[in-house]
Amino acid sequence: MLVGSGIRTRDVVADRGLLDSLTLDPTRQLIGSQCSGALVLARLGLLGSMPVCTDTTTRPWAEERGFTVLDAPFHAEGPIATAGECLASQYLAAWVVSRMLGDAAARDVVHYVAPVGEKDGTVRRVMTAIQAPALH
Repeated sequence: MLVGSGIRTRDVVADRGLLDSLTLDPTRQLIGSQCSGALVLARLGLLGSMPVCTDTTTRPWAEERGFTVLDAPFHAEGPIATAGECLASQYLAAWVVSRMLGDAAARDVVHYVAPVGEKDGTVRRVMTAIQAPALH
């Protein structure tokens, strides 16, 4: 399950009924967020003390809630991942593909969608980010 972001994320986080309707289980699912979607994962108690990546608009709200916000586009620990800013969605997509189908499949997908002239560099950058060891 990937949780996106939007201008109404704080409203979503405040809607207990909506949040209760989400059945997320990190023992059975990969769960990721992009930008303010990290606030949803935090409200659901899925992040624990994990540092997060988010967009510059959401950063102050995440920090107010006690989260360490990394100056990085992507961070994952186990089955939970966060990504910051819209173009960081490539990291989430590659992470899911890698976890579900393997690194070779993720490299192929990233290579396919990367801009001409930037394919090899994009593959290296994305794969390095999604394979980085968890920070503690």
